[in-house]
Amino acid sequence: MKQLPQDFYAGDLFGEIYQAEAEPEKARPSHYIPGLVVCATAALAAAWLAEHYAFPLILLGLLIGLALSFVSEDKRTHLGLDFASRECLRAGIVLLGLQVTLAQVMALGWLSFLALLAVMTAALLAGIATSLAVGEGREAGVLAGGATAICGASAALAIYGVIGQSRLNQTRFSITLVGVALASAVAMTIYPVLARILGLDDAQAGFLIGSSVHDVAQAIGGGFSFSDAAGEDATIIKLARVAMLAPVVGLVALWIGKEKGLDAQSPRWKAIALPWFIVGFLLLVGLSSTVAIPEAMKDSGLVASKTLLLLAVTAAAMRSRMGLILEAGWRPLLPVFAATTASFVVSLAMVLLVLR
Repeated sequence: MKQLPQDFYAGDLFGEIYQAEAEPEKARPSHYIPGLVVCATAALAAAWLAEHYAFPLILLGLLIGLALSFVSEDKRTHLGLDFASRECLRAGIVLLGLQVTLAQVMALGWLSFLALLAVMTAALLAGIATSLAVGEGREAGVLAGGATAICGASAALAIYGVIGQSRLNQTRFSITLVGVALASAVAMTIYPVLARILGLDDAQAGFLIGSSVHDVAQAIGGGFSFSDAAGEDATIIKLARVAMLAPVVGLVALWIGKEKGLDAQSPRWKAIALPWFIVGFLLLVGLSSTVAIPEAMKDSGLVASKTLLLLAVTAAAMRSRMGLILEAGWRPLLPVFAATTASFVVSLAMVLLVLR
C-alpha cells in the first residue's frame, strides 16, 4: 500500500496519534543554547550577589532559579535546563573528589570517626522517620536525611540522581534543597555562638561545627569563625563526611533496586552498581590520596565543582513549578529540619559525653 505523507493525517484524531508516535526530531547542539544561557545568566547573578552581600551562594542560586521558573514554560529552554541539572551535577560531584584524601579520614582517629558515623546515622534516620510520619514517603526522607548527613546540596543532587523523578518529583526535590540551604546558613551562624556559650574548646567546637553544618564551605567558615584550630578540625571532619558520599549513594542505589524489584534474570550487580559519577568521585579521591596534587589544581577543581553545582541547582529550581511548591506546603521541609536537629543534638552529645 502506498505510504501517505504525514501531513495527510494532520486534520483528524488518527493523524494526531500518528504524529505523536512519530520519532521526535534529534536534538542539535544549538537546541541546548537557550536553556543554558538562561541558567548561566541566573547563576552569574547569584554569584555576584553572594560575593557582594556575603549571602550563601547555593541558596541564592535556588531562590533566583525559583523566581525565574516561569522561563521553563518555553519549551526551547527544556533541553538546556535538563542538561545543566543533570550533566553539570555529575561533573561537579566528580571534581569534588579532588578535595578529599584517605589520610584526612584516617587522621580523625577511630573514636571521632565512630562519633561522626553516629551523627550521620541519626540525621538519616530522623529524615526518614519524619518523612514517613508526615506522609512524604521514604524517598523524600532519604533525600533530606542524606543531604543533611553528608554535604548539603551536592549530596542532595547526587542522591536524587539515584532516586529519580519517577519516585520523587522535582518540585519536592527543590523544596528539600531550599530547606537544606536555609538550615545550613542558619547553622553556620548559630553553632559557633552556641559553642562559645557552652564553653567548648577548639577540638570540641571543630567537631560540633564540622559534623552538623551541611554545606562544605559553611562548615569550614563556621569553624574558622570560632578559631583557627577549630576551623582546621572542622575542615577534616567535614571532608570526612564528604568521603562518605559514595557509600551512602551506594546504599541508596541498593535500596532502590530492592524496592522496585529487579527482573529475576537481571545480573545481581545491577542492584548495587554505583552511578558513574560516584565511581569518578572515588577515583579522584584515590588519586588525591596517592599523588601530591598541586594546591593550585585543587583550588581550580573546587571552583569548577562549585560552578557546576551552582548551575545544576539553578537549573533544577527553574524546572520546578511554583504552583506545585505552594500546593505542597510546609510538610516537605519537616524532614530537613528534623534531620538538622538530630544532627546537632547527637553531635553535641558526642562532644560532651564521648570526646571530652
